[in-house]
Amino acid sequence: MKKSAIPIGIIRFSRNCEYVNICTVRKECFRYIPGEAGMKSMRGIEIMEQNGKTRSKRSAIIIMGLALFATQFGAGNLIFPPFLGRDTGSSWFVGFIGFFLMDVGLAVAAIIATVSNKKGGVDGVMGKMGRIPGKAMVTAIIICLGPLIAIPRTAATTYEMGVKLLIPGLPQWAFGAIFYGIALLLVIRPTKVVDIIGNYLTPILLAVMVLLIVIGIVNPIDEAAILANASPMHDGIVNGYQTLDGIGGVPQTLMMITAACAYGYTTKDEIRQTVSGSAVISGTLLALVYGGLTYLGSTISGIAEYKNLEQAPLLMAITNKLLGSYGVIALTIIVLMACLTTAIGLSAVVGDYFKDLTDGKMQYKHTVVAVIVFSYILSNFGLSNIIALAGPILSILYPPLIVLVVMTLLEKVVKNDMAACVGAYVSLLASLAGTLPMGAISDMAAKLPFAADGLGWIFPAVIGCVVGAFLPKPQSKKVENLKANVNLD
Repeated sequence: MKKSAIPIGIIRFSRNCEYVNICTVRKECFRYIPGEAGMKSMRGIEIMEQNGKTRSKRSAIIIMGLALFATQFGAGNLIFPPFLGRDTGSSWFVGFIGFFLMDVGLAVAAIIATVSNKKGGVDGVMGKMGRIPGKAMVTAIIICLGPLIAIPRTAATTYEMGVKLLIPGLPQWAFGAIFYGIALLLVIRPTKVVDIIGNYLTPILLAVMVLLIVIGIVNPIDEAAILANASPMHDGIVNGYQTLDGIGGVPQTLMMITAACAYGYTTKDEIRQTVSGSAVISGTLLALVYGGLTYLGSTISGIAEYKNLEQAPLLMAITNKLLGSYGVIALTIIVLMACLTTAIGLSAVVGDYFKDLTDGKMQYKHTVVAVIVFSYILSNFGLSNIIALAGPILSILYPPLIVLVVMTLLEKVVKNDMAACVGAYVSLLASLAGTLPMGAISDMAAKLPFAADGLGWIFPAVIGCVVGAFLPKPQSKKVENLKANVNLD
């Protein structure tokens, strides 16, 4: 049978895949919605439709795990672990645990939950809040992965990670205009250049990071300082939110299901095993890289010249110290190309998503133009301000997602979906009270267990889940329309 490449933005299922009637919007294809880092490489990945098992299960798991790692390992995320290490000093490992849980841990858990839940697909996780709220949750995730946080951050990160140092006379607004002008051109008229760049950038970027980490471990800049006022767990959680990997984990699963089907693993058990195994491999690799970068940050925690540096300049300063000026130039070029392809891919995903969501009422080209223009405007506020804007938004969005993922993993034990539903809404209210200034309510939220670590929502969420478990189940309705049944995907 002739192999056919999958067009950019569309992945086809093998017709005998057991997930095809759950995860597809149309009869044979759906548009994937991966996380921020993934877009720079996912647009260059072509999945071939195959008949039969083309690889052993172990081989498929390894290849899929490496592919998933490539989708989650992005230039925009590299700035957070060193910043965390610097601010936590000798307590860097505690901070890294918090970072790991909200980044790698949540992403892996979300993938496993999505592929193994009783309904299958994104609806089996997000739909526990209700069909409309679940769709709203997915839309909020897409907006965060698009014009509100991720896309504006691409140009801002690139500019602050070397462009303003290499070309000091170039203002940020001018660089942003060039950056997003190219992105708009390529997102409207895709070319193979984007695919080629995406395919080669991840291994090059990874090689530079591994070299940086190895040199930093063998010849550390300094010893990690003991910081009296450090809040390692809180800082780790907050920085973990910022990577956006956690909220991208659920929709990323669709891409992994397709890959498993392409290799000939089409039953639910086979897909669950291959996708879960690949998620563990990806999570392990991410943990090693991010852990190494966090350690590097801790080695400069006691040096005054690094104290006031923001995320991107801090990583470049560490790179300059360990790899010299040539290392800085190389990393700047790599980050520029990686962030550009990320912006292109994410803009395409947002355009596709809203076109499908509105049944074509929002045209693709009009949407991507609006996304690019909005992202350009927001990027001019600077990286630190974009991160500051994202902080409260993600602190509100993550808790209900975490509850949904955890309760989906426990659905064989807690069979009443009302537990997840009530727990998610309670966690949302608690996170609102703990994040936004709400007077006496916020004062009460600050006194909750684990509030100092940014986890004050956990106790109310647990109570909500327990109460919800004893509430009567809502009447289930059979949905005849396939599209209505999978709109959340």
